[in-house]
Amino acid sequence: MPLEYKVTEDKIKSVIIDTDAACEADDPFAIAHALMCKKFAVAGITAEHFAEDGSVQRSYDEVMRVLEAMELDVPVYMGCETRLKELENDALSPAAEFIIDEAKRDDSRPLFVLCIGAITNVAQAIKACPEITKRMTVVWIGGQDPDHSVHGFPEFNCGNDVEAANLVISSGVEFWMIPNTVYGTMHISLAEIQRRIAPCGKIGKHLFEQMTAFNESEKAFWTAGESWSLGDSPAVGVVLEPNCGGHYDRPAPVFEADTACHYEDGRPIIRVYTSINSRFILEDFIAKLELIYGEK
Repeated sequence: MPLEYKVTEDKIKSVIIDTDAACEADDPFAIAHALMCKKFAVAGITAEHFAEDGSVQRSYDEVMRVLEAMELDVPVYMGCETRLKELENDALSPAAEFIIDEAKRDDSRPLFVLCIGAITNVAQAIKACPEITKRMTVVWIGGQDPDHSVHGFPEFNCGNDVEAANLVISSGVEFWMIPNTVYGTMHISLAEIQRRIAPCGKIGKHLFEQMTAFNESEKAFWTAGESWSLGDSPAVGVVLEPNCGGHYDRPAPVFEADTACHYEDGRPIIRVYTSINSRFILEDFIAKLELIYGEK
């Protein structure tokens, strides 16, 4: 069943999804959600590394599996193979070239880049073409709470490329940060995924099966066992409804090697989310899945 409502043209956003889709199990949920939003004109998806050899290809392949299950055709671009500091003499990745081209494109719709992983592709694009910072908003799932960061407990996405995170957050780009204290609250049980998401066509089946496969693997030693935090989904939620969580403006932090923060004078102002409306985000996602891919 199609979504039987319209979003007026003045509210539609151009969107790029930048994702380490094969890192663990929540990226595919956020990707699928973004692709179903009528408010989003998804221009393309860029594959991110997650600090492992071959991880960009694995992310790319997972994005393609999601698109196949949803029966959608969206351009997908290979991203940087490794961290920014290791790319000094490398040519721009197809992902970075695409981000630059989209930011420069003459389009009345504002451009949002949903970064749900390391932020290397965006950093490489900004480093090569700083003027694009005036033409997009970066929404990042990453970093510790800048006002309550601690040493010795690195945040995963930031830790996968601290230099890239510092370059982007310092660049002056419009930056919305959703730290680990917030994205970690997007809880859903595996039973709910089985009952409400798995029956929704090929994509529902894929989301459930890749979730349970990861949850049963050795890599999931840190999880609770019978639940998950769909931590990438808030990036979709705050563009759908910017006030679906509490937020405030503050000077951008500087990330240290272990992702703890310190402060310096003259930093650009960023938006930091302090809470998220998980009910709104999860129910919107599941309702769209049921309407579009549920039993006819």
